[in-house]
Amino acid sequence: MANTNNPLVDTSRVQLLMGDYGVANARALTNPFWHLMAQEHRRMLASHMAAFDKPTMKLKLPESDYFVSRKVDGEFSLLVVQSGSCCIVNPGGTVRVGLPFMAEAVKLLKDAKVDSAVFAGELYVARTDRRPRCHDVSRVARQPANADEVGTLRFAVFDILEIDQKKLSHRYADNWKQIEKYFKSGKGIHPVETHHVKTLADVEKHYETWVEGENAEGIVARSDVAGLYKIKPRSTLDVAVLGFTESNEPDRAGMMHDMLIGLMRPDETYQVLGRVGGGFTDDQRREFLSDLKDIPAESEYTEVNEQLAYQMVRPEWVIEISCLDLISQNTRGGSVDRMVLNWDNRAAKYGAVRRLPLASPISPQFLRKRQDKTPNPQDLRLQQVADIVEVPMIDRDARQLTLPGSTILKREVYTKQLKGQTMVRKLLLWKTNKHGDAGNGEWPAFVAYFTDFSPNRKTPLEREIRVSESQEQIEKLYEIMKTENIVKGWVDAVGSR
Repeated sequence: MANTNNPLVDTSRVQLLMGDYGVANARALTNPFWHLMAQEHRRMLASHMAAFDKPTMKLKLPESDYFVSRKVDGEFSLLVVQSGSCCIVNPGGTVRVGLPFMAEAVKLLKDAKVDSAVFAGELYVARTDRRPRCHDVSRVARQPANADEVGTLRFAVFDILEIDQKKLSHRYADNWKQIEKYFKSGKGIHPVETHHVKTLADVEKHYETWVEGENAEGIVARSDVAGLYKIKPRSTLDVAVLGFTESNEPDRAGMMHDMLIGLMRPDETYQVLGRVGGGFTDDQRREFLSDLKDIPAESEYTEVNEQLAYQMVRPEWVIEISCLDLISQNTRGGSVDRMVLNWDNRAAKYGAVRRLPLASPISPQFLRKRQDKTPNPQDLRLQQVADIVEVPMIDRDARQLTLPGSTILKREVYTKQLKGQTMVRKLLLWKTNKHGDAGNGEWPAFVAYFTDFSPNRKTPLEREIRVSESQEQIEKLYEIMKTENIVKGWVDAVGSR
């Protein structure tokens, strides 16, 4: 429990990790809107930012002046300062207090006569041996070894959301001037390295210097006229082909549309990564369609793309793809979960195991078929993704990660006779026991379920479902469904509880 005073958070909910540094979840915030702001700003950036590689940048980046920033590989967070107190919160709801750069931020803003403010930036670990990686933040911020490690956590500011509760200019040029004014002398907190350039040649020059010369993750180019862009080198991955779809366009009949691709976990299960539909020639689409149809497989799991179900195939092909980026978190800070499949070679069938965190490839492109590689945990290793983004639970045996069973809280069944037919209405309320970490964020805490069976109706079976994180709320929703649907004439059929 934290013993320091911070009016931005309920300190009784803060777990101290090292000295004054502590963490909590968003429920500890005295103003929950800050967490929503973090999610919304992350969503806004994702929806407005186009991703290019260097060749695409040279072809498609609009002519304009740009603020070009070195892309920091860290943890996106909002920094909140109010009346001499400070915290940061990320879209996933992790709140951090007591980091050394926070005291520096408070002092710099106080000197600038700013009482309250919200900034967007990247929490990262300062290193001298190589560029910072998001993995560094995960390790140090979650379990610092000592106070010196805590001191390596820095904050690079790249945007302003609020200053003294006043509306800000929509022009990034104006906001950037304020960021430099407040933080240019900072050490633990500072503006992200940025240069204002006038030409596309200058943008390319910074890419070559930072990315190609210094191994930076990429660059971000912002323009009030031309928009927002991230430019990164493409990554390559060796993946298994798990399925395919056939084109349903008349002029592309007999051609493959795209492939369902995956990687192999250390436990030798396959995990779906996504799909690749670009980079194929028309001849390859015809040839691959014919060849893949010769190795069909059964599956109890179905993946769908644009209303077309993938035909699953034996995991015999390994292909190389490139992608512009891998996204391991959604805009709310939750993990990107992908289905894990068990392959039964004797039955030639996939079985669904469960969803686990992985990533989404951005702009995947087919490069070549790898005749020199086979489906095995080394050639298709999941670590290919984990080398780029953080992948939780990568070493866990997916088959052993069984979920707890649900607990039935209420069950009621009612019947009614009409024209010689029996109508049935059922109400069910249960606690999933899979909420939070147990279910990897996929499950609600409580579910209320109503079914209505009437054999005389055009659609005999109708369903209604409600979910909630609160037992008090779900019980109210359950009672509303019961009041609306169990009226005069319905008879308790099972001694409902």
